[in-house]
Amino acid sequence: MSQQGAAMQTYNNELVKCLEELCSKREELNRQIQKEEEEKSRLQQEMGLLTEKLNRVSESLARRTSARAEFDRTIAETEAAYMKILESSQTLLSVLKREAGNLSKAADL
Repeated sequence: MSQQGAAMQTYNNELVKCLEELCSKREELNRQIQKEEEEKSRLQQEMGLLTEKLNRVSESLARRTSARAEFDRTIAETEAAYMKILESSQTLLSVLKREAGNLSKAADL
């Protein structure tokens, strides 16, 4: 009977040891879970801040892009009008030279 008692004590000791190891592993796992939950929370906060910042930058970019398009339109219209003025000036100069030449010929007669 003492052999059975000794075997039972050995089994009991091993069972207690296994349970302690499982509890220890569970506690370690629980610490890791808590740490990851904290990291997740921190990352979600950062993501919220970054999302807000992205929205602000996107809105600013849209306004600036629209303003640039207005600049481009105004510049193109101004350049086109200026080219017409140059063409008109060139035409006017040609007409003026021709008329001046005609007047000089008429005055020489």
